This record gives sequence, C-alpha cells and structure tokens, in this order.
Amino acid sequence: MTARERLAARVSGRVQGVGFRYWTVRQASSLGLVGWVMNRDDENAVEIVAEGEPVALDALERLLQRGPPGSLVENLEATRAPASGEFTRFQIARP
Repeated sequence: MTARERLAARVSGRVQGVGFRYWTVRQASSLGLVGWVMNRDDENAVEIVAEGEPVALDALERLLQRGPPGSLVENLEATRAPASGEFTRFQIARP
C-alpha cells in the first residue's frame, strides 16, 4: 500500500459563481479523497486541500485543471506533502 498524501491547490480564473466547490466535492468524494474546498476572498480563486492515495490525487489534479462547465481555469498551483489524517470526508469549508 502506498502512503497517503496531501494535495494543497489553488485554482484561479473564473472559478466562483460556477459551482466549482460543489463540483470539486463530487469529484473528490468519488475518488475516495477527504479534505475541503473553499472560495478565496479575492473572488477569482478556490483553495483545495485533499488527502488520499497518490493516484487519486493525480486524477483530482487533472480534473481541477479543466474545472466544471462554465468555469475557466487560468492557473493551478499545487504542492504535495504527507497526509495529516485529520479529515474524515470531503466538504466545503467556510473562511
């Protein structure tokens, strides 16, 4: 079994007001990931923290580059680290 990892990502572009957070919850949950997604205050970015198997995080990262219909992803910044194990499900977080 591979070690679980954490993906921390910031997606910017037209990503607020297009259902990006709800879409991310569906995608991440279907991949068996846990963590959260949240709108950033600057109104053109969404932040994601996801933990799980590296192959599932790879898949989520690819999906985030495309985004849901109606979105326009201009930039994706992502880093990886060991998982903290602090999450039990994937959800929308509030700032």
